[in-house]
Amino acid sequence: MTNGDGTAERATTGVFTLAAALILDSRGRALLVRKRGTDAFMQPGGKVEPGETALEAIVRELEEELTLRLTPADLGYLGRFEAAAANEPGWTVDCEVFTVTTDSPVQAAAEIAEARWFDPSDTGSAIIAPLTTEHVFPAAGL
Repeated sequence: MTNGDGTAERATTGVFTLAAALILDSRGRALLVRKRGTDAFMQPGGKVEPGETALEAIVRELEEELTLRLTPADLGYLGRFEAAAANEPGWTVDCEVFTVTTDSPVQAAAEIAEARWFDPSDTGSAIIAPLTTEHVFPAAGL
């Protein structure tokens, strides 16, 4: 559907199919990211592309967003969760979440404005995505 000016209309509700990673370091801190133009911190990851598995998507996304090179064998499976999208009112995320523990250096890249290590039991005044607080941290026992 298009607007009167010929531009595409954006749906106001829907579901994003995503893959994300719970990245922990050897101290038990969780790496969360904030995308440019947003306030909420969340697991790194992104949309699963057509023909791609969630595991393939998260390996790709971690390299694109954090310059973190992993193989599928490096990742464990935490589960599949649904929550309100942090930065898109009215939208839901349907997300397969993988886990990895690493002390490898990371660097914010692509659309990531900030990557920060958090103590999962005390994220301070940071805004944390619903998927993280309602599902990922509890499922991981954090």
